[in-house]
Amino acid sequence: MESKEVCFESAEAMCGIADELGLNYYYKTSFDKANRTSLSSWRGLGMDKGLEILAEVKERFGCKIVTDIHEAWQAERAAEVVDMLQIPAFLCRQTDLLVAAAKTGKPVNVKKAQFLAPSDMRYVSGKLEGAGCKEVYLCERGTALGYNNLVVDMRSIPEMQAIGPKVIFDATHSVQRPSAGDGVSGGDRSMVRTLALAAAAAGADGFFFETHPDPNNALCDGPNMLPLSQMKKMLEDVLAVRAALGYSA
Repeated sequence: MESKEVCFESAEAMCGIADELGLNYYYKTSFDKANRTSLSSWRGLGMDKGLEILAEVKERFGCKIVTDIHEAWQAERAAEVVDMLQIPAFLCRQTDLLVAAAKTGKPVNVKKAQFLAPSDMRYVSGKLEGAGCKEVYLCERGTALGYNNLVVDMRSIPEMQAIGPKVIFDATHSVQRPSAGDGVSGGDRSMVRTLALAAAAAGADGFFFETHPDPNNALCDGPNMLPLSQMKKMLEDVLAVRAALGYSA
């Protein structure tokens, strides 16, 4: 989350696209990103201001909201505003965080850690379900390949679907180059479309995209973001692949 203005511009554009294409859309931004590369990295506007803006986005545009939490105490507070909670990849094994998220009664989307095998996510899903979560999503966002690089094994999508939950594909974090910049993560947005279409063919149940009006000047994750102007075409292409293969809308 950079500012109220950027949030409103992005939400208005994306809600319009989602309505036009008939998508079940969640607007996502982070009030705080604790897993930054360096101490000076941009983290967001904080919980108080961040949740206030998310509530305004929800009221003004009528969209559902998802945001991530990093500590167990944040779960109940965030759940007062959002429709879904997200658990960051680095924290997906943190039992207290998962249990706190589950106890809110909200759906939970968990990013698969860069260091876990897809099959290991059955334990993550089991923690959430054991704590009472009725709607679990698992999210593929790439696996560490040596230093400063990620690779996506598309087999992970059906493998995690076999665990039970629906699987979301994070097309933009999957092209991230972790800590490859000068105190920040790099990325290669030119590969987003390739991976997104491959995930659509593999049967992903949903998609996570980072977008921004001006990614080159974004305060966080700019190199792997898609420009807002490209999102409609990107989603049309994803839907076309799904339709061609007979996946339901």
